[in-house]
Amino acid sequence: MPPLKAIAIVTALDREVSSLVKHWAIQEKTYAGRTFRFYENENAILVCGGIGPEAARRAAEAVIALYAPDAICSAGFAGAANPNLKVGDILIPRRVIDSSDGSSTDTGAGEGILVSFAAIADPQQKAKLRTAFNADAIDMEAAAVAKAAAAHGIRFATVKSISDPTEFALPALDKFIAADGTFSTRRFVLFAFSRPWLWPQIARLQKNSAHAARTLCDPLRRIAAGADVSFQLPIAGKVIESPATRRHGQ
Repeated sequence: MPPLKAIAIVTALDREVSSLVKHWAIQEKTYAGRTFRFYENENAILVCGGIGPEAARRAAEAVIALYAPDAICSAGFAGAANPNLKVGDILIPRRVIDSSDGSSTDTGAGEGILVSFAAIADPQQKAKLRTAFNADAIDMEAAAVAKAAAAHGIRFATVKSISDPTEFALPALDKFIAADGTFSTRRFVLFAFSRPWLWPQIARLQKNSAHAARTLCDPLRRIAAGADVSFQLPIAGKVIESPATRRHGQ
């Protein structure tokens, strides 16, 4: 029987939550042929699954199978699509939409719309997703975690900290993300070193990310302690097909 944990948190990268888990126990476990590093405290389990929907899905399935949590939370950074959202703002969305198929998840709490997109969104793509889905913010992982939660009938929520405003163009980061969702910092540093015109942009990205990580860890501490109201709900997270998907299936 797997060790029971009340709440599982799935993030992409350790740097998003390093201050949260610095005193948590670490366990490395294998699931479906992959090794995951889990951070444990008395009530919660956290796994950094990597960047992108497939990495998030694998991590969610692993933590559900190995720890049997009562609830699962997708946490991490998101880019603003709503110009009113600033760096460090926290979004706990009521709806999560998968842009690849239009399916959506009602979290049962919070407000606003988070859209999961398969790549890092530039300002033009953010604007398109804002128009298409009324998106407040864009991430890459939440919809995949929501679908894993719904498949296993457990509660779901997501907490995102804004790491880049609507107009901020990120450096070309996609090429440094491996198939398993890991980010090659060494390759990116070598790439940036010979391109000094990118240095101001990278410096701003680092500053934004550090601020977003600080604000993200505050609500996650409450969630890890079981004190966040987002989880005081019946089972939520039913994935609703898009109208186009339903018509196709008829």
